[in-house]
Amino acid sequence: MQIITTKSELTRQSAACLRQGKTIGFVPTMGALHEGHVSLIRRACSENEVCFVSVFVNPTQFNNAEDLQKYPRTLEKDAQLLASLGVHFVFAPTPEEMYSAEEMAVPFVFDFEGLDKVMEGKMRPGHFNGVVQVVSRLFELVRPTRAYFGEKDFQQLAIIRYMVERSAMAPQFQGIQIIGCPIVREPSGLAMSSRNERLSVAEKQTAVAISQALISSLEWAKSADVATVQQRVIDTINAIEGLEVEYYDIVDKDTLQPTDKWQNAVGCVTVFCGSVRLIDNIQY
Repeated sequence: MQIITTKSELTRQSAACLRQGKTIGFVPTMGALHEGHVSLIRRACSENEVCFVSVFVNPTQFNNAEDLQKYPRTLEKDAQLLASLGVHFVFAPTPEEMYSAEEMAVPFVFDFEGLDKVMEGKMRPGHFNGVVQVVSRLFELVRPTRAYFGEKDFQQLAIIRYMVERSAMAPQFQGIQIIGCPIVREPSGLAMSSRNERLSVAEKQTAVAISQALISSLEWAKSADVATVQQRVIDTINAIEGLEVEYYDIVDKDTLQPTDKWQNAVGCVTVFCGSVRLIDNIQY
């Protein structure tokens, strides 16, 4: 496995693979890898001849400076794991390598046609502009055959798919398959996340109530309407000391807009467990 820190070297290695006719699987991450990432990487390795993984805490997608500062950074540990999984290339740049000073200072703008005005986009203004900025840059450098993303970040996955479809004529997007992979959960049911590292043992136990409420809502949905189930999920989670729902929205899977129908619906939740912001979702 080779660790790459410059864009020029990444481009060189990717171009060499493509010249040889090899398929490239790519998994973009922000590090602090867990079993959720491992599931994506194993799939990328199994479905492609070469696997690239990026480890980069992208500053332009954080609208909270404290959250950026606290985000776990464990590159040495991550590299050991990636090597054991059979990854061929790891791209671990600095922010200065990824972006010019102007790009860091001036917000990136992309028209999502409303996909970014709900849920995470509403609560974290500019977040998805930063996501698209870094993912489009990485796609341009790696030119993957397939790129893998977890369904835990449901809105992010929808927006990346939209970006690729809308920009399909651009060279860096031609032919890329966006592969969504199922949520990986801890034995307790808690959705795996790099942010879980910031939870105490007691907070982890408390946070299990999030997935429990979502799973229970599948049963509630059999006999109640969308608005009733939505409020019941919020009330159930908020009743747990140490948890506070930021939003629980039941939306259409394709448009991400609120829906009053169970068909094609997904419930997306963000909950503060202490000071740690956790997300999860469930499909009805």
